[in-house]
Amino acid sequence: MDYITAKWLHILSSTLLFGTGIGTAYYLYCATRTRNPSIVAAVGRNVITADWMFTATTIVIQPLTGFYLVYLADIPLTSRWIIWSIGLYLLAGACWLPVVWLQIRLQRLAADASEKKSDLPDLYWRYFRFWIALGIPAFIALVIIFYLMVAKPV
Repeated sequence: MDYITAKWLHILSSTLLFGTGIGTAYYLYCATRTRNPSIVAAVGRNVITADWMFTATTIVIQPLTGFYLVYLADIPLTSRWIIWSIGLYLLAGACWLPVVWLQIRLQRLAADASEKKSDLPDLYWRYFRFWIALGIPAFIALVIIFYLMVAKPV
């Protein structure tokens, strides 16, 4: 694969990764604010599906294309911006794994509440706070990675 194709795939997958992450977070947050378990359950199902379809695949594509681009451009892996990018990517991934589990739990709790025609339980709100707390550092990490990919600071 040539450099331009690899770079295009890398940019496209990073856009899908970031866009899906922020988009699904926004919609689950908005659904949760309605406090309506039926809405939360339906949106939660779509968020989980989008995460598996887009986020999971781009999480794999990003390092493959990234390391290939570094190889093609003959950039040392010891470059500071590369090391920071890898570290921040691992941080974002470490946040994403429990977020996936939390999203599944949030959706199930909302579906159960919807079936029982009850309010979202206290456990939902505890998990939701963890979900937000993990999303913030992941978001910041990806924003910094975007900067590092573009600027490639020395």
